[in-house]
Amino acid sequence: MPLNPLMIGPYRIAHPVLVAPMAGVTDRPYRQLCRRFGAAYAVSEMAASNPALWRSVKTSQRLNHQGEPAPIAVQLAGADPLMMAEAARYNADRGAQIIDINMGCPAKKVCAVAAGSALMGQEKLALDIIDAVVQALANRREPIPVTVKMRTGICDSKLNAPHLALAMEALGVSMIVVHGRTREQGFQGCAEYETIRQVKQAVSIPVVANGDIDSAAKARQVLDQTGCDAVMVGRAALGRPWLFAQIATELTGQPAMADPSLDDVREAMFDHFEDHINFYGEASGVRSIRKHVAWYLPQWASLSGLQQVNGLLVKDWTEQTLQRFFVIDRPESQRVFLAQCFDLLSQNQWLAAA
Repeated sequence: MPLNPLMIGPYRIAHPVLVAPMAGVTDRPYRQLCRRFGAAYAVSEMAASNPALWRSVKTSQRLNHQGEPAPIAVQLAGADPLMMAEAARYNADRGAQIIDINMGCPAKKVCAVAAGSALMGQEKLALDIIDAVVQALANRREPIPVTVKMRTGICDSKLNAPHLALAMEALGVSMIVVHGRTREQGFQGCAEYETIRQVKQAVSIPVVANGDIDSAAKARQVLDQTGCDAVMVGRAALGRPWLFAQIATELTGQPAMADPSLDDVREAMFDHFEDHINFYGEASGVRSIRKHVAWYLPQWASLSGLQQVNGLLVKDWTEQTLQRFFVIDRPESQRVFLAQCFDLLSQNQWLAAA
């Protein structure tokens, strides 16, 4: 089925493969990595709506979009309509071109303050927030679309996404992303797409499917099943950002794209490493890069095609290698260690093929 161009307000998105905002993950270096590997659009990790936090180092980093292509999209989390409206104005004044409202995060610390996916259980508050944000951004020189990322409902017995979506559209929301799980599920179990299909049927604005989209074939299946306008990929791309390009080639009718070579991944990952360290500084970056390496290393080993490395099964070698990496406390030493890992995988790959 051919896909229509994805429009978010006045912004035309090049193709229908988007990066899901993930707290602690989708910082500027990661968003730029995903864009390099074929993602067409990326939203910042959620920023707090509390003005007392706006000048904190963490929030300023989350709102740093230097060098990113338009449109610049910022996700806001909160439970107070006036505060969310002010946060939307604050971000718009600092370059945000799209404001996304978080109604999907299932984290306890977010839901405990009635934000994130907890808003799906407080429909009036959720719609008051949306109305306040839309009105706060109205009548600006350049239009600033408001989008929402939500779940299918609070629990299986209350899948209220379809009628909420209809109300959101009436308030002026420009696009809705639906993760195919309830708040109660968190990230457990499997995503379901029937409720997403019902959301798409209920509204005329773009709807994006999210949840368990881990391959080009799965992306095509989900779009065919739901009739959605695009897919949003999150956890499945951790450690393998080339997934965005593989999905995009499938959805745009191009020849299937193979996994990249180990050398190609090495180059991209070291670029990401340098960008990450420069962005956060050495003291913080040396710690925060560890989770990315924990996602990348199994993928590197998989791309090598090896069953064993240094006499160990790949899984055991990966676990031992990560344990050693996690105690390294200087970026220079991390660089050397990762280079040695790549060299070892490349050498073993060559020997295995000989």
